[in-house]
Amino acid sequence: MEEKRITSVQNPRVKAVVALQQKSAERRRTGLFVVEGRREVEHCVAAGMEVKELFVCEEMEAWNGGAVATNMTVVTKDVYEKMAYRGGTEGVVAVVRGRERWLEELELGENPLIVVVERVEKPGNLGAILRSADAAGADAVIVCDALTDLYNPNLIRSSIGAVFTVPCVVCESEECIRFLKEHDIQILTAQLQDSHLYYDTDMKRGTAIVMGTESTGLTEVWRKAADAHIRIPMLGRLDSLNVSVSAAVLLFEAVRQRN
Repeated sequence: MEEKRITSVQNPRVKAVVALQQKSAERRRTGLFVVEGRREVEHCVAAGMEVKELFVCEEMEAWNGGAVATNMTVVTKDVYEKMAYRGGTEGVVAVVRGRERWLEELELGENPLIVVVERVEKPGNLGAILRSADAAGADAVIVCDALTDLYNPNLIRSSIGAVFTVPCVVCESEECIRFLKEHDIQILTAQLQDSHLYYDTDMKRGTAIVMGTESTGLTEVWRKAADAHIRIPMLGRLDSLNVSVSAAVLLFEAVRQRN
């Protein structure tokens, strides 16, 4: 079989990858997104996602493509640098078919641990939360009233592939609240007002830790739905932490209590 190879940055397939990297509208229209890096692609494949095309830079990576080798095209360094959203990604770029997951599809064990984020705008923050959720063994991350799509290249990069290893659902806040109540999962909202210190709160039972934006916090619908309001003590002059840092602190308190 003749080796598939691209040497021109003007190739239509190269332009298509660039469009997917740069435009969320194109990702929505096609149902496709881009993953960079061998490790991230391997996580993606392990999660059962469909790799439509795999591009490997001949001057940077000797990978044979593994399970997706039949979809592999060799590209020159110039072509790779045109397609890649960031540097240092090992010369591997994949086009992947997106997959939407629903709340009803979540497989929850006994006393599940879930992270809920409402209206988090920065993909880097959401990616970091997913990475912490993976490290803490969380059952799921639920993104409510999303302001960024799950397949934003910055999100995939900052999660280091955790967007594929942690079950992640996008839905509206009211839908999420109904789901949590139906499954008897307590709702703990992270907020400064009318709250208790997080380490004084029982997280051993089924728990959803709910985070809002750094600028405005959670909306009233979550404050009213909460079983308890929790806070991280702030001993300096500032009154808030980065949302991804806060999520990590609260997640590992749940891990501490459960072990």
